[in-house]
Amino acid sequence: MRSHYCGQLRAEHVDQSVSLCGWAHRRRDHGGVIFVDLRDREGLAQVVFNPERKEAFAIAERVRAEYVLRVTGKVRRRPAGTVNPELRSGEVEVLAHEVEILNPS
Repeated sequence: MRSHYCGQLRAEHVDQSVSLCGWAHRRRDHGGVIFVDLRDREGLAQVVFNPERKEAFAIAERVRAEYVLRVTGKVRRRPAGTVNPELRSGEVEVLAHEVEILNPS
């Protein structure tokens, strides 16, 4: 079901496709791009939903705190100035290709 735990993602995973499962810790809508901080037992991973992926974006619009999700996407470096040194996975983010709500909260 998952290929990695959220808190295990690092720069060495850039350009790899991954599957993550976890709880929506926080959801932020930045006017066309949605960010979800996905949480599991190992930590957090930032997941980015772009409107170009219409189906995944539509699902991300419905996500609320504590929804259980399965996300498949590609790991990429965070843009300059957006690295989060507070997170072990803070150098990278996952560009979502698919998302499934396993359980709403």
